Amino acid sequence: MSRDASRPDNRAQLASPAYRLPALDQSFLLSDSMRGARLMLEYEKAEERLRAWGVRSTLVAFGSARVRDPDGPPATAGEVARAAEFPNAHRWYGEAVAFGRLASQQGGALDGIPGGYRDNVIATGGGGGLMAAVNRGAWEAGAPSIGFNIALPHEQEPNPYTTPELTFQFHYFAMRKLHFAMRAAGLVIFPGGFGTLDEMFEILTLRQAGKSPAIPVVLMDRAYWKRVVNFDVLAKTGMISPADLELFSFADDAVGVWRALLANGLKVPTTPAARPSEA
Repeated sequence: MSRDASRPDNRAQLASPAYRLPALDQSFLLSDSMRGARLMLEYEKAEERLRAWGVRSTLVAFGSARVRDPDGPPATAGEVARAAEFPNAHRWYGEAVAFGRLASQQGGALDGIPGGYRDNVIATGGGGGLMAAVNRGAWEAGAPSIGFNIALPHEQEPNPYTTPELTFQFHYFAMRKLHFAMRAAGLVIFPGGFGTLDEMFEILTLRQAGKSPAIPVVLMDRAYWKRVVNFDVLAKTGMISPADLELFSFADDAVGVWRALLANGLKVPTTPAARPSEA
């Protein structure tokens, strides 16, 4: 019996977006209705890889992407202005490298047991400038470090010092901030601008509101931060409690930052720890 020539084939059905598997349908996954699923994916992808590397805790470092390596290209007009305002500005990059190296050597990121936990692993926003400097210090120490990058219209590429398997990209600032906060055993704030201020006050607000553990927060370069933010006026006018001024401390070099972290409760493992068997 011959096929009815008027009967249609199923090519239209096969080509229809409705027929695509949901997990392979990019238009569907990027639709407004799937925003919750995308948030979950951004959480789970980073979480899975951090667990695989045994990252139990991190030392989060924020700082400007606009501070260059002194051995790099010629100084910009902004750097000249910073140097005029802050005599120690020429030291910021070097101190960031030194901190990343010191913290990685002494904090527990150099895992002594294959498959064991890693503690106090350096985590930054993954970009250039002072973030790259801290990651560079960890890289020079031979330790892994994390880059929590954010997709932006005109800037931000991962710096070459983060561990490739721990270099992430986020679309949502909120999910990126969650990953910054949830494993943080300490926070170090190098000089920076809006992004650095945003991340700093995010953590300080969580601490003030009792929504995060009591972790040490250290602001690098007292002179910079005292001029940029008048914390004392906030307390004097009752906008914050005087006790809130104890949520953070200051330091002026890498060694001072490390000592302040330890003095304010940072825990450093004395022996490498094995992870429980998942069998």
